[in-house]
Amino acid sequence: MRRLLLIALAGMTLNTYAANPHKEVLEGPFATGTQVTAQCLVCHEDQATDVMKTSHWTWELEQKLPDRTVLRGKKNSINNFCTSISGNEPRCTSCHAGYGWKDNDFDFKDKTKVDCLVCHDTTGTYVKDPAGAGEPMAKLDLAKIAQNVGKPVRDNCGSCHFYGGGGDAVKHGDLDSSMSYPDKATDVHMDSDGNDFQCQNCHTTEKHQISGNAMGVSPGGVDHIGCENCHDSAPHSNKKLNTHTATVACQTCHIPYFAKNEPTKMRWDWSTAGEDKPEAVDQYGKHTYQKKKGNFVWDKMVKPQYAWYNGTANAYMTGDKMDPNAITKLTYPIGDINDAKAKIYPFKVHTGKQIYDKKLNIFVTAKVYGKGGYWSDFDWSLAAKLGMEANPTMVEKGLKYSGEYGFAETEMWWRINHMVSPKAQALNCNDCHNKGSRLDWQALGYQGDPMKNKQGPKHKQP
Repeated sequence: MRRLLLIALAGMTLNTYAANPHKEVLEGPFATGTQVTAQCLVCHEDQATDVMKTSHWTWELEQKLPDRTVLRGKKNSINNFCTSISGNEPRCTSCHAGYGWKDNDFDFKDKTKVDCLVCHDTTGTYVKDPAGAGEPMAKLDLAKIAQNVGKPVRDNCGSCHFYGGGGDAVKHGDLDSSMSYPDKATDVHMDSDGNDFQCQNCHTTEKHQISGNAMGVSPGGVDHIGCENCHDSAPHSNKKLNTHTATVACQTCHIPYFAKNEPTKMRWDWSTAGEDKPEAVDQYGKHTYQKKKGNFVWDKMVKPQYAWYNGTANAYMTGDKMDPNAITKLTYPIGDINDAKAKIYPFKVHTGKQIYDKKLNIFVTAKVYGKGGYWSDFDWSLAAKLGMEANPTMVEKGLKYSGEYGFAETEMWWRINHMVSPKAQALNCNDCHNKGSRLDWQALGYQGDPMKNKQGPKHKQP
């Protein structure tokens, strides 16, 4: 088969090869995604090897936190959405760049399990089963999809990144379905009638290693994307504005709001789940209460929360002790006014109330989906027991559910980088200074507006 495919490719003209050789060599029919990948591997085995080295495949990355070096990613982090993927794999791994991750026995070395189509489909018809452990939906024309592969576009990346956390705009706030074909007011870079940037314009890629790290799963990641990749450090004609760039991140002024078109989830309270009361929706048509999930708060055109950030962050790791009477920051930025490397950045701060083990004082990785999961049995003790038993980190540390649970407050900080507004809609001086209330100066370490309080603390310059 490999020989025949190579002969077919060799016999094509350069123009045919450049346009689309796959129609000539991939005949189908294909019943499964792995059958497609098996054919892809005839010519693209090296590319599959490259994919398997990425965090899109491993869902973990070695990274340095302030007090330790950890292997962390979606595979083992605790979030304040559905808590963890452990025990919930068929549902959560529907966004994995592979096929068949149903439990801890998934073979990460099997190249036929790599999903080539999710990134390279150009037909717009490829859809993964929402609870199929990454498998494609039934009855798709996989042959047609495979014959029409090409470079990724926003929709390919967005099929997972726009819908993280369980739905459109749930997790990030600055990534949602409106970014598939945004107008200029939504994002000046991705404006489909203007610059029309695809994701890889900024998230440059080599050997399938896609640049960029999300703070939620990679707080210690150092592969950051900055505006300085394209813009210089003094981009304004106004010299006064240019002096701000040592202290204020570009995103702070140029992304005055996120969730511009679709509301984003700002709070998830699991403690109220299971109550027999009517499900309710808000002014956006979004649920504010569901029996299987608890209470939600959604918001639209959200002003970011601002904090110092020096490019590093910290995180709660599975099995860490927590204080049930305090707010646990599951991820958060590091930096302050005395940090020369820090700048004021915008963030979405998602708050939650989630299950923890009362005797161990650790957050539980609850099983919510599938047999014995909370969504089917409404039994938190069973969900906690099964979730912790399915979590390799808990097992490795010898942590077993004690039989007593409670709920505690959490926060997750998400950097805001997308939905860049046109310069005419950027913040102006009076949004922050004089009577402007955009920034909480005291929370940032100033005595007040530094434009007026000349004698107060100043940001240490690099």
